[in-house]
Amino acid sequence: MQTKEEKYAALLPAVHSLMSGEEDEIARMANLAALLHHEFGFWWTGFYRVSKDDSLVLGPFQGPLACTRIQLGKGVCGTAWAEDRTVVVPDVSKFPGHIACSSESKSEIVVPLRSHGRVIAVLDIDSRELGTFDNTDARWLEKIADCVYGPR
Repeated sequence: MQTKEEKYAALLPAVHSLMSGEEDEIARMANLAALLHHEFGFWWTGFYRVSKDDSLVLGPFQGPLACTRIQLGKGVCGTAWAEDRTVVVPDVSKFPGHIACSSESKSEIVVPLRSHGRVIAVLDIDSRELGTFDNTDARWLEKIADCVYGPR
């Protein structure tokens, strides 16, 4: 059985292949959400994009229905966006201001995606299990997120 580290390492070439030659960011996000969701069996995997009205708007995702808009600094996604950093939450019930789009979500990781030095989207992944995400996920998901728009 592969470790989490080995799974991510094996997945990275597939991510590069998916992104290679595709110019459309929505297509890139859609395929990346599907790949991660099915490879790891996460509860919810998707993107929120920074909109013109300065909120995060739901983008391509896999999983159950989701919140449509999130304000800057609100919840895990809004915090990752506001602070321009990856946020790992082992237990969402202990995160101040957590936005509960689903009561089944127990842990979460959010990774900012940048273009030209500013956050333009976030990758949001939720799990039904407590403590699913750690620094290994953060490190590899940051590498994977860089494939959508380029290096951080």
